[in-house]
Amino acid sequence: MRIAMIGTGYVGLVSGTCFADFGHQVTCVDNDPAKIAMLQRGEIPIFEPGLGELVENNRKAGRLSFTTDLTDAVREADAVFIAVGTPSRRGDGHADLTFVHQAAREIAAAIDGYTVVVTKSTVPVGTGDDVERIMREIRPDGDIAVVSNPEFLREGAAITDFKRPDRIVIGTDDQRAQTVMSEIYRPLYLNQAPIVFTGRRTAELIKYAANAFLATKITFINEIADLCESVGANVQEVARGIGLDNRIGGKFLHAGPGYGGSCFPKDTLALLRTAEESDISLSIVSAVVETNDRRKRAMADKIMAACGGSVAGKTIALLGLTFKPNTDDMRDAPSLTIVPALQEAGATVRAFEPTQSPEIERLLPGIHLSEDAYDCMTGADALVILTEWDAFRALDLDRIKATLAAPVVIDLRNIYRPQEMRQRGFNYVSVGRP
Repeated sequence: MRIAMIGTGYVGLVSGTCFADFGHQVTCVDNDPAKIAMLQRGEIPIFEPGLGELVENNRKAGRLSFTTDLTDAVREADAVFIAVGTPSRRGDGHADLTFVHQAAREIAAAIDGYTVVVTKSTVPVGTGDDVERIMREIRPDGDIAVVSNPEFLREGAAITDFKRPDRIVIGTDDQRAQTVMSEIYRPLYLNQAPIVFTGRRTAELIKYAANAFLATKITFINEIADLCESVGANVQEVARGIGLDNRIGGKFLHAGPGYGGSCFPKDTLALLRTAEESDISLSIVSAVVETNDRRKRAMADKIMAACGGSVAGKTIALLGLTFKPNTDDMRDAPSLTIVPALQEAGATVRAFEPTQSPEIERLLPGIHLSEDAYDCMTGADALVILTEWDAFRALDLDRIKATLAAPVVIDLRNIYRPQEMRQRGFNYVSVGRP
């Protein structure tokens, strides 16, 4: 199949590369000449394990190419995927569909023959209707089918998620479009990945409902962690005990400083706005959003309490700044709330982030970046583990104690054992554990 992927952000680049690896002919399109030039040189603009090698292999095989020329790419395509950004609109939380609508206009002007136009971007319910309306206004004679095919990729594990998905959701009632989409995903039949064919609006809502539910699981276990601290229970054992129930499942039951990233914060807000427009109250989702915001602020208070109630004049060392490991994504990361709160309270904040993302100093002005974990903690009054990178799971505890000015460790990801840390002489604080 010939595929045009409009947008080379996270979703577009990963999806286009994986489709090429399936054997399809994929052209990735972006209106940013600098990004396209970077990709043509074999440089990857995002951090995703294994993606660079996969891009290079498929470029060399001639199945994957990059261009700014949307017209030629679309004209030759059997299917055109829209994978552009849908950020939260400033002020009201709605998904900003500016880029989606612009892509629809440009695609409509370029199509030649029957074309399946697939919305891969995360979009509110009804966006597929808007895309089809826009395209038919521009090309009343166009032979098109507009399909919803939401993505379910986890940053840091996106290639595995794409190639071994739990499900593939395809929203269309058009039989020809179903045939095209089935052919595109045919390589996954060997993995027996279930394909869910449904209505377009239903497919759009599946994506938002899934992310809202996962965000709810995270927020629920974080609240249970607070209760565990109060009553002397262990949240990790509680999570295991309830997660063994197949109706609940153990994933996303890890207590921590709150969810962040490019999906959950944006998608929960967009779902709430969609519900408001339909005069429906999603009180659970609303509570999740509010509770998660409070959670991040409460983590700064937790750090201050571990430091004797005040961090004024103290140096706090942070390990990890991205919202999760194996990504350089800083969007809505807990660090963006915690660091400014510590600085406002008078602390000097030093950090080590394995990705060395160039965004850090712009997003967190005044932070001092270190070259490695031990350099970061040298002479610090407390160490905070904020992101659970593998490199932080087996640190030299004796060296940490000798390096810190005071043996204070606040582990917001629960990667060390409380008893062992206390036996080694640390003032150790974790989340939801006695």
